[in-house]
Parts: sequence; C-alpha cells; structure tokens
Amino acid sequence: MIVEMELRQANPRKQGDIGEGIAAAWLMQQGYGVWIPFGHSPDCDLLAQKDKKLLRVQVKTSTLFRKERWAVATATRGGNRSWNGVVKRLEGSRFDYLFVVVGDWRCWFIPAAEVDGRSGICLGGPKYSEFEIRPYPRSAEPAPNSSMGEAGFEPA
Repeated sequence: MIVEMELRQANPRKQGDIGEGIAAAWLMQQGYGVWIPFGHSPDCDLLAQKDKKLLRVQVKTSTLFRKERWAVATATRGGNRSWNGVVKRLEGSRFDYLFVVVGDWRCWFIPAAEVDGRSGICLGGPKYSEFEIRPYPRSAEPAPNSSMGEAGFEPA
C-alpha cells in the first residue's frame, strides 16, 4: 500500500522541517554541501557551499492555495501565544536564496534580489516561473497518462 505524503502538518514546525529536508536534498543533488545552523538562526535555515561559494538559504512552505496561486508568508509573527507584537519581515540582506515548497510539492529556488514582497509572495504564476525547480530528476517524472500524481507520487 502506498501512502501519499502530505506537506500540511498540524505542527507548523514539523511542516517547516519537511520543507528544510526537501531543500537540503535538492541542494545536495545539485552538488552543494549542506549544513544546518546550530540553534535558532533567525536569518537562514540552511547553509550551502559549492565551488568555494557559501549561500544562506531561507526555507518557506505553504499549503494556502487561493486565486490560482500559492500564498507564501515571508513575515514571521511568532507562535500562537509567544507573539510579542513584533513582525519580522524577510530582508534580502540576511539571506541569498529563498527555497519554497508548496502543497502540491512544487518548489522554487529564488535569489534574494528577486524576492518582491517582504511579508508575502504568490507563486504559481508567471512572475517567479523561471525559478521553479524540480525536487526530483526528470527520469523520475511520471509518463503522460500514467497513474502517478503531479508531484511524482502515486495517488492513494
């Protein structure tokens, strides 16, 4: 029996961990060495190094699909009870790339200079289409008319 994997989790931290795992796997597949910063890092979730270049990668996930786009919150407002009223916005000077995983498993790897939205962005349309990446090799893509789902998983 094949069980379909879900990005949406009851615990947002677990959903974020899944996103970070997918980002790390993709970066390693691209030839990067990947490190997870020790402790809570407010500016980046992963460090990636290739050819003597170090990248700071911020990872975001979204399962909110509205108006034919994935809405991705890029501002942090703290947890349910811990919010102190301070909104932390995504600042391009604190990361080099934004890696996003959305509910249908599509992914984007967007340079910080291209992120046009400090509190949120919408993905799935033409604006960021050049930065969409595949979290799996082309050889793993389902053949047209196969029973595999869009994200490369067999439907339940």
